[in-house]
Parts: sequence; structure tokens; C-alpha cells
Amino acid sequence: MRTTVHLLRHGEVHNPDRILYGRMPGFRLSDDGLEMAHAAGMALRDRDVVEVVSSPLQRAQETAEPIADVFGLAVTTDDRLIEAANIFEGEKALEDGAWKAPHNWRHLRNPLEPSWGEPYAELAARMLAAVEDVRDRVHGHEAVLVSHQLPIWTVRRLVEGRRLWHRPDQRQCGLASLTSLTWVGGRLDRVTYSEPAGEASRRPGKGA
Repeated sequence: MRTTVHLLRHGEVHNPDRILYGRMPGFRLSDDGLEMAHAAGMALRDRDVVEVVSSPLQRAQETAEPIADVFGLAVTTDDRLIEAANIFEGEKALEDGAWKAPHNWRHLRNPLEPSWGEPYAELAARMLAAVEDVRDRVHGHEAVLVSHQLPIWTVRRLVEGRRLWHRPDQRQCGLASLTSLTWVGGRLDRVTYSEPAGEASRRPGKGA
């Protein structure tokens, strides 16, 4: 019997000031982001989805709603799907120069942990717990969990047996992308990746 959990990254966020918003409230989807969410819903419409769970953050909730609507489901919330904690939250994007500020240098001392935010091991553990809980609830069916780039990429690396530290510019987790984990019985059978939003999902600088 097959069980699949789809990890869906939220769509594009309205962020004209290019803020590293992290867990900050009030960051909604852009118009393009809403279209991305609907594209993901259409891509999943023929699947056997029986549960939709979201991070508590607004951008994830807004991405989850069109998915739930496709299946006539309510969106539930799991705090374990939230964005990773990050001390740069509220600053300008790092590519805009935040990393050059002397007061930030001490936070860059250890990229393997990482020293600037939630440890990868803790992030992977909470995400895996959320994934396994919903897998067990929907046994034999499918579920969608709406989360964020780093949490999704980190738990993918964990289940694939790869080291957790990595180069951020090499993550395969575009906007509104689907990272799908499929189990046969109790064994993880495969991990697949797709981008329902197409080229738009790979635009740089569009948030986490």
C-alpha cells in the first residue's frame, strides 16, 4: 500500500523592500504567488489527497487554501512546519549587503550548524516528525504539507541520507514546488520533485 506526503513550498511573496522576513507576520502572497498556488492545486487535482496541513505563517496559509478547495478539505495548521528561525530576520536580503555589516560577522562563524539560525538537525527533526505524523494518519492515501524552502530542503536531505549542511544556492526547492515522499508499507520508496509553476518558480530573490 502506497502513502504519499507532498511538501509544497509557498508561492511568491509580496516583498518590494526585499526584507528577510522569516517568521515575521504580515507577509502575504503576491498576485503571481496566488497564481502559483492555484497551479499547484491543479497539478494535484487527480491525486488522492485527504489532508492539507500548513505552516502557521500567512504566505503558507494562503498557498494551502486553493489546494484544500480542490479537494473540499479544511486547512489545518502545524507549528512544526514553520520557517526556520534566523537572526537576520527583518534585515535587507543578504545579497543586498546585510552580510557585509560588521555586527553580523559573528553570526557567520559556522555554516555547518548554522550559527545564524535554527540548527539543521533540529529543523530536520521537527519536519520529519510532522511528515511522519501525517503519513500515519493518511495511511494508503496522500496529504499536502505547505511549508518553506529551508525546512523542506533540509528534511529531504535527511530522508535521502545526505549531510544537512549545504550551499543555499544549490537548493532544489522553487516557489510552489512539490517535493513528494512516497512510502510502500513502512519503507520510503522514492522522493520526486516537480514545479507546477514552471519557470516562475525559479526566479531568484523571492523569499523563503
